[in-house]
Amino acid sequence: MQVAVPFHFEKCQSMSQLRQYHSQIIRLGLSSHNHLIPPLINFCARASTSDALTYALKLFDSIPQPDAFLYNTIIKGFLHSQLLPTNSILLLYSHMLQNSVLPNNFTFPSLLRACREIQHGMQIHAHLFKFGFGAHSVCLNSLIHMYVTFQALEEARRVFHTIPHPDSVSWTSLISGYSKWGLIDEAFSIFQLMPQKNSASWNAMMAAYVQTNRFHEAFALFDRMKAENNNVLDKFVATTMLSACTGLGALEQGKWIHEYIKRNGIELDSKLATAIVDMYCKCGCLEKALQVFHSLPLPCRWISSWNCMIGGLAMHGNGEAAIQLFKEMERQMVVPDDITFLNLLTACAHSGLVEEGRNYFSYMIRVYGIEPRMEHFGCMVDLLGRAGMVQEARKLIDEMPVSPDVTVLGTLLGACKKHRNIELGEEIGRRVIELEPNNSGRYVLLANLYANAGKWEDVAKVRKLMDDRGVKKAPGFSMIELQGTVHEFIAGERNHPQAKELHAKVYEMLENLKSVGYVADTNGVLHGHDFDEEDGENPLYYHSEKLAIAFGLSRTKPGETLRVLKNLRICEDCHHACKLISTVFDREIIVRDRTRFHLFKMGQCSCQNYW
Repeated sequence: MQVAVPFHFEKCQSMSQLRQYHSQIIRLGLSSHNHLIPPLINFCARASTSDALTYALKLFDSIPQPDAFLYNTIIKGFLHSQLLPTNSILLLYSHMLQNSVLPNNFTFPSLLRACREIQHGMQIHAHLFKFGFGAHSVCLNSLIHMYVTFQALEEARRVFHTIPHPDSVSWTSLISGYSKWGLIDEAFSIFQLMPQKNSASWNAMMAAYVQTNRFHEAFALFDRMKAENNNVLDKFVATTMLSACTGLGALEQGKWIHEYIKRNGIELDSKLATAIVDMYCKCGCLEKALQVFHSLPLPCRWISSWNCMIGGLAMHGNGEAAIQLFKEMERQMVVPDDITFLNLLTACAHSGLVEEGRNYFSYMIRVYGIEPRMEHFGCMVDLLGRAGMVQEARKLIDEMPVSPDVTVLGTLLGACKKHRNIELGEEIGRRVIELEPNNSGRYVLLANLYANAGKWEDVAKVRKLMDDRGVKKAPGFSMIELQGTVHEFIAGERNHPQAKELHAKVYEMLENLKSVGYVADTNGVLHGHDFDEEDGENPLYYHSEKLAIAFGLSRTKPGETLRVLKNLRICEDCHHACKLISTVFDREIIVRDRTRFHLFKMGQCSCQNYW
């Protein structure tokens, strides 16, 4: 029999209030009533502190005969808190069995989520059947999720086939688990077999495509969903497809989704709000991103939103604005995390703010107690290297508490190339190649270092090493969105449907540039290797961004802004050409390369030649 309690526990706001409520329960002689204790345990778990969990155990131990509901509550609470090791949660289950308390269908999903080793999961699997839940859909769906988490895909498939009537959760769990391990085509085959598809299943498949950079297929599925499915676009699908827009630089598609969200009153959670801001940042609409960010009510400006906006300003080279936004974040009492400082240091690196970067690196440790990760050291090496302080960057690497990874060393190699430090660059370049022998970019960077110094024999040796190891240079590609359609171009492409027209437009464009003094900058071009053997044309003329820009010029109205996304760092020749194009054709051109944005306008670039 449940007992009425003369207070409302749901009003509890702190551990001190919880202790007061607990004291009242004891004074009223109700401390042995099982139904009064679970809400207190849940509150302690949500508090997620060691003191709160200790108190939760004290509450649990005060019950003379805890039932399954109470055990489930403390197991689920401790799982939510993530402060107890898996073994402790499983020991609670063992304690439950020792006290002859039978588990129920609510027990096993939490236990399976708590497993950190497949052996534990298999033992829970056996118990699940032993206690008669071998046909319970929620338990079986949890089993599928557990097995795919450990990449035990055949076991997951076997469990799936034991379900007489798989529900959407069963199908979606299986799709998400194959896709998680890169088996995208297999996941799509399962998706096709689904008798009925709901929003979650459509989103699981689209997310699989987005997470593996198969953005075009995500959009094709999105269009199919809109045509076939009566389900409205929800916040989960919107978040996924905004990420696809970000990946392709598909601004018009992103705008459509954003307008749909506003028109249909879809609730903005932290992921969706951040996805909108990120989409505008990475599609080159920084002002719109700032507008969306500042329109969020202060309680809804989650740390992910602050981090995203600071990161967007960093990518656009607006270091001072990023610092001001960080200061505003502190004024609003939002505690920064390691991602905040990573983006802040990147902003300093992309804007040449050396002293500010040094200060924030120290500030992060001194004020917030955040120990720098490899990525933070990489940002500092980038900051110093871009500024020409190559030896100081080397000293920082030597003094790191851990061995530098290939990304940090590659950053230093890039600085050596930029500032023509051949001796150090050669040493670092050899280390990088051995650490990442299948990455063509590492060989190309070292070869370009030699090429800039006119050391052609060494260039040839690097090329021979690539050939001997079967390493192929990754092709550059660029994308441009026109009227909602994304067009992709590969460097030197001759198989494009409009190849003849496209190359003629590039030729015309470059002839116009030559009239104002354009000469191809061949510094860093690998001598004798990158020129087309058939016609001797300079490959710089047909770099992917030039193809995309030429295509955009031919398909848009005068004065329209061109937005181009490129998978590699823009080369010096294309950077110079884009400045001239912006003048000769009176266009704004926004290029997002591998690391940052470049806004070309009236012969100038927003990066101020600092990239």
